[in-house]
Amino acid sequence: MNIASAFPTEPTTKTKSAKEWVTTLAKFREPNPARSNFELLVTALPFVGLWALAWASLSVSYWLTLVLSVPIAAFLLRLFTIQHDCGHGSLFKNRTASDWVGRVIGVVTLTPYDVWRRTHAIHHSSHGNLAKRGIGDIVTLTVSEYKALSTLGKLQYRFYRNPFFLFGFVPAWLFFVQQRFPVGLTDTKKYWVSAMLTNATILAILGTIYYFGGWAPILLIFFPSTLLAATAGMWLFYVQHQFEDTTWDHNEDWDLHDAALYGSSHYILPSWVNWFSANIGIHHVHHLYARIPFYRLPEVLRENAELAKINRMTIRESFASVRMHLWDEDGKRLLSFREARGLVA
Repeated sequence: MNIASAFPTEPTTKTKSAKEWVTTLAKFREPNPARSNFELLVTALPFVGLWALAWASLSVSYWLTLVLSVPIAAFLLRLFTIQHDCGHGSLFKNRTASDWVGRVIGVVTLTPYDVWRRTHAIHHSSHGNLAKRGIGDIVTLTVSEYKALSTLGKLQYRFYRNPFFLFGFVPAWLFFVQQRFPVGLTDTKKYWVSAMLTNATILAILGTIYYFGGWAPILLIFFPSTLLAATAGMWLFYVQHQFEDTTWDHNEDWDLHDAALYGSSHYILPSWVNWFSANIGIHHVHHLYARIPFYRLPEVLRENAELAKINRMTIRESFASVRMHLWDEDGKRLLSFREARGLVA
């Protein structure tokens, strides 16, 4: 479904270029230290409290413990998105403070902070560029690239893009296995140090949990909550860039600001989901100006109604994105395999 077609009354002309919007957004970049600390505390304290409650519930009912892993996952997701702000240097004015808060949270989210910050920076600086795919993104082929694959290659790509694989297996692989190593940055000592220190701290914490509680809190709290948070995060990351009217261009035609604004979605979510995801659904604004603190993103939309209309995607519309897998370079849109077959025919 074409997202824009759902809003036929909205103007289709752009009153400002993406680059011009950067100047407008600059005034929102300053964080409020008190607000940043408050957001951190109202996320970290309930997370710890729910963990303690879930641990205590082990003596009552394992099913109750599993139920409590759901809100734990929600707060874990919010911790990850706060860590995300730390990586952009937007949570605190002091970069060192942001980095160390990010490193501490990175242990809880199983994410080596310095490794993730670098790969995520690559994602921001190259998203939508067909010549720079491969780090910090979901593999997306063009119709012509897919057509040129062997039969085995086509099957492999279809398997990779299958939603049961992307949202069933990949989150577990990414957080439990891949992030244990500085994938893509293995030639730099700094990133090995980040990954190994994070791994060592995680093992120390899990060892302590096992010493005092055995396998039960690990199997019934740690694993379920981490998997749920990882899967939710994977879904949010997917729909932020994988939608019909996203943008991909070859290097010579690619523009950083256009790719940021028009290649990222504005995901319309219930207010409580926006809270737990730290407004990451306002992704087009975030990509255009990553230094804006997450709690100021709604303020941006309130003061700039035109931005609120760009790339709007409802939850219902987002489900259609799982059927879109190939980029049509001529039509400038993401297609399903079936649509691509018709195009080739």
